[in-house]
Amino acid sequence: MAMRRVVMEANYNPRVPTHPRRIDLIGVPLDLGAGRRGVDMGPSAIRIAGLSARITGLGHTVVDRGDVPVPIPETIPVTGERQRYIAEIAAVCRTLAELTFDAVSSERTPVCIGGDHSLAAGSVAGAARALRARGAELALIWVDAHADMNTPETSPSGNVHGMPLAACLGQGPEELVRIGGGASVRPENVVLIGIRDIDAREGDLVRKSGIQAFTMSDIDRRGIGPILAEVLAGLVRRTGGIHLSVDMDGLDPELVPGVGTPVLGGLSYREAHLLCEMVAETGKLVSLDLVELNPILDVRNHSAEVGAGLILSALGQRIL
Repeated sequence: MAMRRVVMEANYNPRVPTHPRRIDLIGVPLDLGAGRRGVDMGPSAIRIAGLSARITGLGHTVVDRGDVPVPIPETIPVTGERQRYIAEIAAVCRTLAELTFDAVSSERTPVCIGGDHSLAAGSVAGAARALRARGAELALIWVDAHADMNTPETSPSGNVHGMPLAACLGQGPEELVRIGGGASVRPENVVLIGIRDIDAREGDLVRKSGIQAFTMSDIDRRGIGPILAEVLAGLVRRTGGIHLSVDMDGLDPELVPGVGTPVLGGLSYREAHLLCEMVAETGKLVSLDLVELNPILDVRNHSAEVGAGLILSALGQRIL
């Protein structure tokens, strides 16, 4: 795989956090939003990678809150072809929103491990509500091969894991939008990074949304460092905290085979870690998702190990 040159802007002066955090580890074995089974085992795979002990090794305190209850797809009927299992997904997201709201309100950092990406409609809603109670707004960095901005009207599959960013922006599905009481985040405070596989109608939604979207072509041309230096400066200035939502398919599948919707040409190992490191250096991370890990497709839990490493970088692990 070709290596891309990473160049840092000279005027980027990060503020490195030094204080230990209180971490809430929340498993979300949600397997209702995806079209391919297996991501419900993602939380277990990440835990097996030793995540709690490794976070503790950074000086943080970790409390594992266990898993949010999620129904098994084979035991329930499909509720609607345009937004499959929407009632059950919304119920899971409401529970998760309460957990992330409680954590962020108490100055703990929720780390949500999934599970499919539809869970972010809940985690983002809860974190945003906690910041609004302080009179601040939430920034959202969404790392993904896909835009996840379909609505029930535009989705070719009806799989809700292709819709959570639309829900965070207040565009649908309505059952998920209601969790945040409307839009959880403002478009100007949303950054989408790593996209390279967009549905035809979804592309129009992205262009008209007002969010900042960076394709892999943008990253190839400019480098991940300068892009992040630019966007993080604005987000830190405008908002009270950052939610980082990492879909494992944002990385190249040659690096992480354990994903259900792989797309060639994704972020490299160092690009992904640099992204997480630069978010950590702002001192503004308030909540985190790592989603779409499918152990059925993985090789000796390698993708889970990579995912755990990204979480550590986001929580302040440094090379020196």
